Amino acid sequence: MESIREMKAAALLDALRAARRRYVRSLGKPILRSIDRYIAASSLVPDQPVLDSKAFPWVAELEANWRDIRAELDEILKFREHIPRFQDVSADQYRISPDDQWRTFILYGFGYQSRLNCELCPKTTAVLQRIPDLQTAFFSILAPGKHIPRHRGVTKSLIRCHLGLMVPQQREQCYMDVGGVRCVWENGRAFVFDDRYPHEVHNDTAEERAVLLIDVERPMRRRGVVLSRIMLRLFRKTAYVVEARRNLVLWEQRLQAHLAKKSGSSDMI
Repeated sequence: MESIREMKAAALLDALRAARRRYVRSLGKPILRSIDRYIAASSLVPDQPVLDSKAFPWVAELEANWRDIRAELDEILKFREHIPRFQDVSADQYRISPDDQWRTFILYGFGYQSRLNCELCPKTTAVLQRIPDLQTAFFSILAPGKHIPRHRGVTKSLIRCHLGLMVPQQREQCYMDVGGVRCVWENGRAFVFDDRYPHEVHNDTAEERAVLLIDVERPMRRRGVVLSRIMLRLFRKTAYVVEARRNLVLWEQRLQAHLAKKSGSSDMI
């Protein structure tokens, strides 16, 4: 009887959290649009869907180290069942990915570091630590046939980069459309884009696709930087980020338990 009450209470709490997210999202949209317009006007890079990678010097280092990064991804994929689906970490992702075909191994999320995951990928982490104003970094792994419908990112304060690590042989059939611009991944190459433009992903192949996804702060004039950082600081306090951090910690604990059991040592990490 007690467990039934607890289950009902948990279900009610989840429903209330979902309602709160919808309310905050609806209330915040006009404010975010106004902030995005100001940030676009303050931007030191063009306000367009896909940007010139040469404007971001750190992209060259990413590409130069892609084989080391790919080697660490290969090791991570050996325990892929312990890599969470994106919606297992961020419940809001159920809206665009309700299945089990999109998995994410998170190293950094909105400025917070996953200690365990970074220790498992030391070479990747070393490269990431040299990227100025890094906010988020994770391996994004799509199953064969996966389609992510059209959606937008949360803020124009961030610029996104994809480094191709595991690209299907029929790579023209594995692509992302960003604001009408078709982007095709290539092993060892990166492209930079503004995810506030509507974008969607197709993996119309029989192979898995994996990239290193990175978010950095948008280069801006001083007033834009101040506004952007205030907003990012406030965003970290929302349920969107707080709940995702809590979920990630739970997945880290499961992974650590698995690795400890596999090695026969409770203090492997």
